Amino acid sequence: MSVNIKPLSDRVLVEPAAAETTTASGIIIPDTAKEKPQRGTVVAVGNGKKDYTMTVKVGDTVLYGKYAGTDLKLEGKDFLIMREDDILAII
Repeated sequence: MSVNIKPLSDRVLVEPAAAETTTASGIIIPDTAKEKPQRGTVVAVGNGKKDYTMTVKVGDTVLYGKYAGTDLKLEGKDFLIMREDDILAII
């Protein structure tokens, strides 16, 4: 996926995964009860800081904190921009 945005420094642009619509047992979750996803795919990565190289790369699936990052809408899609430190794990 090509996006016309380049994060600066140690920032990462993440496309959140779609929210779950049903539970494992098949119960449908209404829109008002859906939780914000905490998983997504890295779309763009900054260059890092001096003496600090970036660990994540474009295409990685990552887990991040519930309130991490800043929401933004770009080209009709929702994205999060966050520091690499806000990413908890690469799956």
